[in-house]
Amino acid sequence: MTDTTTPVAESGSPKPISRGGRWLRFGLLTVWGPGLVVMLADTDAGSLITASQSGAQWGYRMVLPQLILMPILYVVQEMTVRLGIVTKKGHGALIRERFGRFWAWISAFTLFASAIGALLTEFAGVAGVGELFGVSRWVSIPVATAALLALALTGSYRRVERIGLAIGAAELAFLVAMVMSRPDPHAFVAGLKSMPLGNSSYLLLVAANVGAVIMPWMVFYQQGAVVDKHLSVATVRQARHDTAAGAVLTQLIMISVVVTMASTIGKHNGEAALNTVGQIATSLTPYLGHAGGTVLFGLGMLGAALVAAIVASLAGAWGLSEVFGWQHTLNQRPNRATAKFYVTYALAHLVGAALVLASVDLVNLAVDVEVMNALLLPIVLGLLLALEARALPEEWRMRGPHKYVARALCLVVMGFGLYMVPQALGWT
Repeated sequence: MTDTTTPVAESGSPKPISRGGRWLRFGLLTVWGPGLVVMLADTDAGSLITASQSGAQWGYRMVLPQLILMPILYVVQEMTVRLGIVTKKGHGALIRERFGRFWAWISAFTLFASAIGALLTEFAGVAGVGELFGVSRWVSIPVATAALLALALTGSYRRVERIGLAIGAAELAFLVAMVMSRPDPHAFVAGLKSMPLGNSSYLLLVAANVGAVIMPWMVFYQQGAVVDKHLSVATVRQARHDTAAGAVLTQLIMISVVVTMASTIGKHNGEAALNTVGQIATSLTPYLGHAGGTVLFGLGMLGAALVAAIVASLAGAWGLSEVFGWQHTLNQRPNRATAKFYVTYALAHLVGAALVLASVDLVNLAVDVEVMNALLLPIVLGLLLALEARALPEEWRMRGPHKYVARALCLVVMGFGLYMVPQALGWT
C-alpha cells in the first residue's frame, strides 16, 4: 500500500473508524462495497468459462496463476480508490480534465466497447443458465433486462450496491461444488509446484486468465462508485481493505472452479468441449450429480453474470456521462437533469440483450469480447498510471518500491493480454 499520512477528515465526513462494533458497523456497511462488488463482477461468465477450460485441461497447475493474480487485481483497483476518494471525480472526468477532450473521447470509446462487450458475455451466460433448466433465451434475457433496468430506479446507490452484493453471493456456490468434487490434496500441492510456461497451450490459457483480470469497466466503476458513495479521505484505509478482500474472494472463486474441474473432468476427460454453460454443466453432472453439476453451477454462473451486468452497465453510464459532462448519480431518480445518464444505462442493456438474442454463435462472440479487452488494456492501464502520477497530490501518489512493482504488474497484464490476441484470432 502507499505509505501516506491520512489527512484530517473533511467537514461533514464520517470520522475515522475505531475498534470493535463501531468498526464493524461503519466499515462493513458504510465503506465496504465498491471493491467487493467490482471484484465479484470480475468473475463473470467469460472468466468462469476460461477457468473451467483451465482446470479441465491443465488440472491443479492452473491454481498458482490464479493466486498470482490476487495482488495484480488489488494494485490496479487500489489506484482507482485513491483517485476517486481524493479527487472526488470519476475516471472519465479526470481524463478530460488532465489530458483533454481527445483522450477523453478515446477513453469513452474503450469504455463503451468494453461495457457492451461485457453485457454480451453476461447475457449469453444468462441465456445458457436458462437453457439448462429448459427456459428459452427469449424468456430469460428479457426478464433479466427488465430486472436490471428496474434496479437503477431505486434512487439509492447504496441500495443498488447491496442488491449487487446479494446477487454476487450466489457465486459462493462454486465453493460448495469444489468441496463436493473431493480434490486430491497431494495432487493439489504437486500442481502448485508446476507452471509449464514453455508449453504454448498452457501459456495461452494463462494469458486468457490474465487478460480477463482487468476490464476497462472495472476501473470506471470503482472510481465512480466511491464518488457516488461520498467516501472521504478518512476512509481510504477501509476502502483499501474492501478492495483487498474482493481481490482475494474473486480469485478464490476462480480457484474453486479450476479445482472442481481438475478433480472431475480433468482426471477423466480433459479433452471435453467446455465452451458453453451447458457443456460445462453436462460434463460435471456425472461426477457431482444433478445438484452439483447443474443447480450449483447454474446458480453460481447466474449470480456472476448478473452482478457483472450491473457493474458493466453502470460503469458505462457513469463514464460516458463524465466524459460528456452530464449529471450522473444513482442517488436521484430519473429527471430532466439525469435523463441522459439513465437513458445511457438503459440503452446499454437493450443493445446487449438485442445482440445476444440475434446471435447464433455465442461462443465466438465471447472470444471476440476477450480479444477486444486485451487490445484495450494498454490504453486503459496507461491512462490509469498517468492519472495516478499527475492527478493526485504528492502525498497520495505511489512512491518507492510500491510504484515500481505496480507499474511492472500493469506491464505484465498488458503483455499477457496482447499475447493472447494473435492466437485467439488464429494468426499463429
